[in-house]
Amino acid sequence: MTAVPIANLPNALDRIRAIVGDKGCVTDPDAMAPFLIDDRKKFLGATAMIVRPASTKDVAAVVRVCAEHELAIVPQGGNTGLCGGQIPSAGGGEILLSLSRLKRIREVDPINYTITAEAGCILAEVQAKAAAVDRLMPLSLAAEGTCEIGGNLSTNAGGINVLRYGMARDLVLGIEVVLPDGRIWDGLRRLRKDNTGYDLKHLFIGAEGTLGIITAAVLKLFPRPREVATALLAVPDLDAALALMVRAREASGDKLTAFELMERICFDFALRHVSGTHDPLDKAYEHYVLLEMSSSESGGGLRAAMESMLAGAIEDGLVIDGTIAANDAQAKALWRIRETQNEAQKPEGGSIKHDVSVPVSQVPEFIRRASAFVTTLIPGARPVAFGHVGDGNVHFNVSQPPGADRGEFLTRWPDMNRGIHDIAHALGGSFSAEHGVGVLKREELVRFKSPVEIELMRRIKAAIDPRGLMNPGKVLEP
Repeated sequence: MTAVPIANLPNALDRIRAIVGDKGCVTDPDAMAPFLIDDRKKFLGATAMIVRPASTKDVAAVVRVCAEHELAIVPQGGNTGLCGGQIPSAGGGEILLSLSRLKRIREVDPINYTITAEAGCILAEVQAKAAAVDRLMPLSLAAEGTCEIGGNLSTNAGGINVLRYGMARDLVLGIEVVLPDGRIWDGLRRLRKDNTGYDLKHLFIGAEGTLGIITAAVLKLFPRPREVATALLAVPDLDAALALMVRAREASGDKLTAFELMERICFDFALRHVSGTHDPLDKAYEHYVLLEMSSSESGGGLRAAMESMLAGAIEDGLVIDGTIAANDAQAKALWRIRETQNEAQKPEGGSIKHDVSVPVSQVPEFIRRASAFVTTLIPGARPVAFGHVGDGNVHFNVSQPPGADRGEFLTRWPDMNRGIHDIAHALGGSFSAEHGVGVLKREELVRFKSPVEIELMRRIKAAIDPRGLMNPGKVLEP
């Protein structure tokens, strides 16, 4: 992989190097390579320089140089995105601006229940800083050991705790943003109430870097759980899973934190390919739920409430088998099966991914329709349905038929996406629940958003980034 020179910009890169220093520039092809390809290897980009500023001031200075030279910028966090929004184009006409050196925790305020973190802070490290002052940062993702706060906010990440705490944008009180002209908007407010006109932070959260670069954020914290109860349960069918979720919310006093669905194939893949996993139940079943309740009250009887709820659910036929974790190690073992699903699918060959949401009540019907569609489209294809059913988000992946040609199978990606997204839309759902749009789903945005919505989005883009220098070609087609 070789760097692509940016034509007609004889001194822009030299000026950028002078701002960030040699430590803040990456031009060696081998060193650049990991930044220029996504984890699924669907998107491969090129650039003349990867810029790694160490402060908001330096980010702003770099952006000002780029604005003067009309040089486009692709912001990148931990490079864990799945839709290509963090990868520059193959033409090499943009610089890649990595936020990974903005790693300061600027403030922890346990009384106000807030933490102020820079964009390059790893999510797991922010969680640890909150735990150190006896608080909870509830955003939790499988990639939390490598994903960064700036990327989490730019894609409005979801994760396993949305049912209780909401999406990433629900956890933000204020943000700091470098605008396309290099000015800094300091919106790092720690207020719960601030009714003073447009709430500008929500323009940038979920915008995938197309309007500006998030450099820091004030995040909400919560009381740290003192009691957690985790159970893996086999249910007779998908409809029983939803009935169980309703019962669990009511029985726990709405302390249900997570409610995850997994099909048997998820277990089969994990047991085959992920070391340290084991089948928690003596028999194999078709449908499973992994649920977790948590309370900030120690000795609040949460486990007893779960046991009582499950006794009734078994009697009513909503649960046919299960296990409650006796300790933290057992709970982690149960979660390991769920959290390693992407890893477990890779050895099975090609996998076509979908990240959709539907109203919670429509989850069973979506899975039934989607499974029938893909097995008709490609006989032998293996639906792998799992996800955050408590908030209606289904990761509906499809593994290739055993022995099929991987490349040939993956050529069906557009046809399969279109059909699955149509099914979700027909049930009142969305083609993107928590992974964003990026490049992968740009055409679907136009297909499903109304002309009014697309016009409003374009007007906002034109008003804030009139020259189109912020992450061009992402979310909205040029």
